[in-house]
Amino acid sequence: MSDSLTCVSTSSPAALPIRRLTPRDLTACADLSENRGWPREEHKWGLLLTAGTGYGIDDPDGGLVTACVVTAYGTPERLELGAIGMVLVAERHARQGVGRRLMRHVVAEMGTTPLTLHATPLGRPLYEELGFKVTGRAESVRGHFVPGGPNPKVATRPATAEDLATILRLDAEVFGSDRTHVITRLPAFSDQLRVAVENGRIIGYAAAWPNMATHVVGPLIARDTETAKALIASLAAHTDRPLRTDIDVRHEDLLSWAKDHGLESTSFNAVMTYGISELPGDWTRRFAPLTVAAG
Repeated sequence: MSDSLTCVSTSSPAALPIRRLTPRDLTACADLSENRGWPREEHKWGLLLTAGTGYGIDDPDGGLVTACVVTAYGTPERLELGAIGMVLVAERHARQGVGRRLMRHVVAEMGTTPLTLHATPLGRPLYEELGFKVTGRAESVRGHFVPGGPNPKVATRPATAEDLATILRLDAEVFGSDRTHVITRLPAFSDQLRVAVENGRIIGYAAAWPNMATHVVGPLIARDTETAKALIASLAAHTDRPLRTDIDVRHEDLLSWAKDHGLESTSFNAVMTYGISELPGDWTRRFAPLTVAAG
């Protein structure tokens, strides 16, 4: 562990110890989100703090100075990818180098494990300074899905417990790394988990999980664009909430279709990597992440 965990007798954010966060820090993390004008997203924080590893600095006056979460994929013996997300610094400690210090600590902790993150335009310069490279782009779309036009010619149904092993195999093949510890949490974490089938064979799957007033669609893994459309349409048919998802911009047809059905573009994020030139797996079948915070 780094010497930054050694206790010091000063309240300067530059010297306060960085520690591992646990699920007991959920409320403090949600408070930090709210402090920076983000939604509290307690449901998402709960998943990230149990499936991933949180890092943060305690504020002597209460709460957190800064926080982030790393979700690692692969096996304990050989980590293959780490996704960094929810990098936040409290407003009164902003622009003092705290976020840079936390990120340097995380990069050092992860050693030789390749890293990825989704960067906002505001955060991108810091990540570039640390050696991250832009390798892709994702567009966030949101809105009430409006049915119409020809129905996708792919059958979908709710996933069952018997489907989980097949979903895990498909996900590992497309994502490029084992994320069993995250995917097995989907039945409890999401409100819907559906599969696309052809001749009795699963050719895609998607979840819709609650986030404040919306349902986030992710992960979205599908054989092709028509399958991805069918999964989104089937999830939309079973919720009254607006949908939100983050789609790889290379999937132009799916983005165009989503906008034709009521979803509007809200933002763009740069997909960045460290230690690898591009993400593993098959991007042609990986349409949307579980969440940009976890890949």
